[in-house]
Amino acid sequence: MQRLVIATTQLQGQTLFLTVAQQHYLIRVLRLSTGDRFLALDGKGHAWLATLEPDNLTATLSAFSDATMPEKADKPWITLAACLPKQGFDEVVRQVTELGVDSIVPILSDRTLLKPSVHKLQRWQRIAREAAEQSERLTVPKISEPLAWSHWLQEESTSDRWLCVARRETVSLMTVCLATQANRVVIAVGPEGGWTDIEIAKAIAVGYQPVTLGSGILRTVTATVAALAILHIGDDFASMKSN
Repeated sequence: MQRLVIATTQLQGQTLFLTVAQQHYLIRVLRLSTGDRFLALDGKGHAWLATLEPDNLTATLSAFSDATMPEKADKPWITLAACLPKQGFDEVVRQVTELGVDSIVPILSDRTLLKPSVHKLQRWQRIAREAAEQSERLTVPKISEPLAWSHWLQEESTSDRWLCVARRETVSLMTVCLATQANRVVIAVGPEGGWTDIEIAKAIAVGYQPVTLGSGILRTVTATVAALAILHIGDDFASMKSN
């Protein structure tokens, strides 16, 4: 069943008022017609069964319950703090959403060259909604405004925190992922050219553990997706062991 992420402001009782873009998507792209059903999601874990009305402007909602729908309750909350590459962050947002990330913080480091506009943030939020719909997620990752690395280090303090580094002898991300039982984790990926020594030192000082993604040197976009893939696989392995 097709999914559509909505805003709760579109709801009035059991009626969902569709935006022009949503009407186009449902009718022109998905080829739905009067009486066809889809899932309406608020992006925060709630879902309704929606039936398209004859006016094509609204849909009627009813309760929806399916034990296979909810995302795993025991999955740790994953925050990705990713330095912005010169290009390719659209694809990062799309792929890490598919891999189950819960929050994305675009990071401005000493070697970050991209200075994104407000329009970029809106674009990333739209991409995350679309990726959540396509990958059949109930929730949509929160994407924060870009933040300087030094400011982010001051804000985040409640999670297990791992810093992806290259050219250093350190433990692998898979190893620490399988060993942790944390409810919340932060994975930080550096910019093109890597973190500076000062940035690494500051991160370690506030509790970040350096980890490696392997022996190779990866582009920022590749490293970001690889890190989330490792967390995704590691979480599945941990679930298998506990069962």
